[in-house]
Amino acid sequence: MVARVVVAGTSSGAGKTTVACGLIGALRASGLAVQGFKVGPDYIDPSYHALASGRPGRNLDAFLSGPELIAPLVRHGSAGADVAVIEGVMGLFDGASGRGELASTAHVAKLLRAPVLLVVDASSMARSAAAIVHGYTTFDPDVNVAGVVFNRVGSDHHEQLLREAVAPLGVPVLGALRRDERVVAPERHLGLVPAGEREQRTRVALDTLADAVTGQVDVAGIERLARAAPSPPAGPSWTAYTADTPSAESRIAIARGPAFSFHYEENLELLRAAGAELADVDPLRDETLPPDCGALILAGGFPEVFGAELAANDSLRADVAAFAAAGRPVLAECGGLLYLCVDLDGHEMCGAIAARATMTGRLTLGYREAEASTPTPWVDAGQRVRGHEFHYSQVRPLDGAACAAWSLTARGTTRSEGWVADALHASYLHVHWAAHPQLARRFAAAARHASLPA
Repeated sequence: MVARVVVAGTSSGAGKTTVACGLIGALRASGLAVQGFKVGPDYIDPSYHALASGRPGRNLDAFLSGPELIAPLVRHGSAGADVAVIEGVMGLFDGASGRGELASTAHVAKLLRAPVLLVVDASSMARSAAAIVHGYTTFDPDVNVAGVVFNRVGSDHHEQLLREAVAPLGVPVLGALRRDERVVAPERHLGLVPAGEREQRTRVALDTLADAVTGQVDVAGIERLARAAPSPPAGPSWTAYTADTPSAESRIAIARGPAFSFHYEENLELLRAAGAELADVDPLRDETLPPDCGALILAGGFPEVFGAELAANDSLRADVAAFAAAGRPVLAECGGLLYLCVDLDGHEMCGAIAARATMTGRLTLGYREAEASTPTPWVDAGQRVRGHEFHYSQVRPLDGAACAAWSLTARGTTRSEGWVADALHASYLHVHWAAHPQLARRFAAAARHASLPA
């Protein structure tokens, strides 16, 4: 397996993305091909990894895909790379609620037998940092915390105090990043602003960050750690292509751009492997759907941020509504669901489903066990998948009854969610298809069937 290192944090906000992106950039600047991965279902951090590495950002989620696919997905995603930098989620040991270590950064690190670089926010401490490092290095002996990087260090004297405090523990300090407002990414209600919304400014910030890591972090030492990682149990790579994958020879319109940027790379690869050509459409700019498409995917993103612009593009909204009304396959996740509603916070949307969407102050977040309630051409009733919800919005049907897309279970509570009408399937649930390749194959087949002459 490729050389690899996990960048973990003591908590959310410790600086994992700062260190991971800076490390990716510094390693790339040294001439290495670097693949970034993000532990968990997050779509946004991988967008920063992609700009920093020049390769697609990818996710590793032991809940969504199952632990057995973590190593195969790394083998697949790292093809052609010299080293993998794997950014963790939340704190090192935080996983799926109520499920122990499942889907935590520590769980993924153990599955990959990867060394862990612990990022500690040192902004308001000195000797106390030693207690934190001691706790994280001893909590689970099977997790190899092989080095520490202090973040938001105030001065040379502050760095000296931190290094002296940690020295007796025998854990090498591999860097001390100074506070630098130039490399702080803007935040939004779901986390960081996706890199694609401010690409040029993000590239400048990433270059600055790579320079900072090159000067303040032992990049060569981290590379040695990554190369010394023992090989996990032998096994195949995950692949989107199989001997029995049918060629659907279909064309699928897929929403891209600033308002709809949430895509798992493996989902796209599976569709292409099934013979689908993916035709991008930006609902902020394009006035019609691409020609000759048999299906439409409306991904998650931030339509609420661009409500006025989406409403102003009445030509595309009408095209989407007509496409759905014709019974052609439409798959919408989260932001795509909002776009299909009659309106979103008073901004007119497509009206493909009789519902209104509003932003709220309440966060709905978490992993879900899902069972399909209503069949579509690519999902059978009773089909079980695992997914993830993350939104501050609410969708209310206008006519009362609606065919639900999923029955969702979390923490012992089950509820209906989403909307199905003919071949339209819209819900808040994000699904990683690596563990469910048949969904992509059947969706591509449905697109081909819908594009055939009547």
